[in-house]
Amino acid sequence: MILTGNQIELRHLRYFIAVAEELHFRKAADRLFISQPGLSRQITQLEDMLGVTLFQRTKRSVKLTPAGEFLKDEARSMINRLNVTFDRLKTIERGEEGEVRIGFVGSAMQKVIPNSLLSLNQLNPDIHTSLNEMTNWDQVDAIAHDKLDIGFVRLNHAPEGFEIRTVYEDTFSLVLPADHHLDQRNFKNLSQLKDEVFILFSSDYSYGYYEQIISLFEESGFSPRVSHRSVHANTIFRLVENKLGISIVPTTLQDGFSLKVKFIELTSMKRRAQLSAIWKSNNPNPALKRYLEVL
Repeated sequence: MILTGNQIELRHLRYFIAVAEELHFRKAADRLFISQPGLSRQITQLEDMLGVTLFQRTKRSVKLTPAGEFLKDEARSMINRLNVTFDRLKTIERGEEGEVRIGFVGSAMQKVIPNSLLSLNQLNPDIHTSLNEMTNWDQVDAIAHDKLDIGFVRLNHAPEGFEIRTVYEDTFSLVLPADHHLDQRNFKNLSQLKDEVFILFSSDYSYGYYEQIISLFEESGFSPRVSHRSVHANTIFRLVENKLGISIVPTTLQDGFSLKVKFIELTSMKRRAQLSAIWKSNNPNPALKRYLEVL
């Protein structure tokens, strides 16, 4: 497949990506099932055709140049876009309408995704979906490189070139061991828990979400003592169950778990946990357009 008038072929990009990811010619050659000298010749040929140096090579190391760093992201996007195109050709040949590749954080699976998939199936039964549970920023990266069509994230802002839409607002709930002395009847405010140890979602999960949780404590007049952090709700619930601390999570996360914990919904708190959908503005997938309509 010819990509430019300089006879740069698809294999050149695949070879380049392998070396850019491995930063080791022998390992990249083994991964591609070709000889190391042959791979080196292909990379040199690519550099000659582009008129740029992509790698800084020494006897001990291989590093990407600034031009190489730029091409790494662009080449990944090109390859992923071509793979999507080829997959769509197959679905057209089978008479199907296509596929939507969806990423999500765990809480999106409680209500938003099942409801949207049900609506999609009723209106467009020939559209297929693939689902991948991922962290917020892994979704952003996958969408940027055309590995996902849409993601469900807890982010306040999306990068340039993305669209973002709030699809669900949720209250927060305390998560306590089942035998904790507080319950919905005697709970008054968070200040009752200032001496407790907390288990929270890591800021790696979403910095904006983490800051929102910390603000809940600040508004209650104290800073929490945090013993553990995790990006997985089940891990947090297990730690609470084993009395290693207590937590605060979006209320919808209490569905689908059968553990020895209890929840106190913080209905008086004005802050809400927002779940948003994000996608690339220029995504050409017609199946994504159908899916956005049901959202």
